[in-house]
Amino acid sequence: MRIDIVTIFPEYFDSPLRVSLIGKAAARGDIEFAVHDLRSWATDVHHSVDDVPFGGGPGMVMKADVWGDALAAIVGQPSQARLVVPTYEGIDGRVVEAMRAHLPVDEVSIGDYVLAGGEAAVLVMTEAISRLLPGVLGNASSAGDDSFGAGADPAMRGLLEGPVYTRPREWRGLQVPEVLLSGNHAAIARWRRDMALRRTAAHRPDLIAALRNLDQRDRQVLAEAGFPAEEARGFPVNGEDMAH
Repeated sequence: MRIDIVTIFPEYFDSPLRVSLIGKAAARGDIEFAVHDLRSWATDVHHSVDDVPFGGGPGMVMKADVWGDALAAIVGQPSQARLVVPTYEGIDGRVVEAMRAHLPVDEVSIGDYVLAGGEAAVLVMTEAISRLLPGVLGNASSAGDDSFGAGADPAMRGLLEGPVYTRPREWRGLQVPEVLLSGNHAAIARWRRDMALRRTAAHRPDLIAALRNLDQRDRQVLAEAGFPAEEARGFPVNGEDMAH
């Protein structure tokens, strides 16, 4: 897979793309990165890439002509490319509008906050996408067991990952849960789902509301976690099961 990044701060990506699992994957040739300086396509003496917004208002807007020339030079075969744009204020709206006529375009937000630029968002998306490629992770099944995973363990699908533990068994008076030392795989799997349900209910109740076909134990765990029954699909409401 090849990822081209267009930015006015190419140095921002110098180290992050060379370290950790992504850096190792790039060194092996599993991923190819190319970072392009948007100013290379600016035509004025100052290499300007932005201008004041039409209609007034604070801040500056990145110019459509500069972005258009950059993308035309980089994309090559549109049928083989996909444009991913971090959703934040600052790029002339015609850029995305024009590119949609030639290739798939995704506008992606990584959260409900505003960044100074798109570089941090690009790094987040690059890592999230790259680690799903075969060979990037040391253990291919790890991605399926991650939060939101849809892979190896169906019981974890759509849930945040619960707590995990390793040696030593006792640390600062805190013990590893006995069930994890029991060797009872069914009990361990049930405990992990219980913990995932509790953590998801506490931190991402919107994900719980999207679950279906919850069993009686799931319902008990969520009730103990204080999750309102009427907010979860698959919960009984007025004596009826919403999943059916």
